[in-house]
Amino acid sequence: MGKKIDMNTAQEPESEEVTEEKACERQSIIETGSIISDNGEYVVQCMTIIGQIEGHYILSPQNKTTKYEHIIPQLVAVEQDDRIDGLLMILNTVGGDVEAGLAIAELMAGMKKPVVSLVLGGGHSIGVPIAVAAKKSFIAKSATMTIHPVRMNGLMLGVPQAFEYFQRMQQRITTFVTEHSDIAAERYNQLAMNTNELVMDIGTILDGQDAVDEGLIDSIGDLNDAVSALYRMIDRKKKRRNKKS
Repeated sequence: MGKKIDMNTAQEPESEEVTEEKACERQSIIETGSIISDNGEYVVQCMTIIGQIEGHYILSPQNKTTKYEHIIPQLVAVEQDDRIDGLLMILNTVGGDVEAGLAIAELMAGMKKPVVSLVLGGGHSIGVPIAVAAKKSFIAKSATMTIHPVRMNGLMLGVPQAFEYFQRMQQRITTFVTEHSDIAAERYNQLAMNTNELVMDIGTILDGQDAVDEGLIDSIGDLNDAVSALYRMIDRKKKRRNKKS
């Protein structure tokens, strides 16, 4: 008699190639918070801006951070990789380094590939330029956008040059946001300088629908809406390319 095989437990062993691929995906999520999704109609890179955006200075280990030196090379790779059709950027951030945030936003805005952003939870401070840098932006109903002027922690010299620096930095942010959304510069500055809403700060918290009504974000939406919009953008781009060829 041959050896009996339990059909309930017998399984095809996973190939080493598949196992290695899954391990690489897990490592990518752990290290950079990103993954390439190729199980749908198109190949999409999903990236996340989570917690505080870390710039030139390393933050405390207790802080959940997104390192800009991880995000920037990935954006370049997405733009150059012919296998990737589009980018989905998911945000739930409390702000962070202004220079690093603007650098990420500028790269996103300069990409030729379809880019869609989805704000979940919150898009605080410098997260606003990153959200509007996408070609199409969404925000969940329960999410918020927090708008306030540039701030600095630690020692600061109370001299006119310091205040002028802050003013010029704020102008850079305002200009970028208004150029990539439908909100006017005057209205954006008015929301940032609001003294009647926040107890310990100045600024404004916009709920999801308010952010859309102000022209800051394009639409209310969820993950399905964001992915569907990205697919439509990819589809239109492929059709235009086919017509040219």
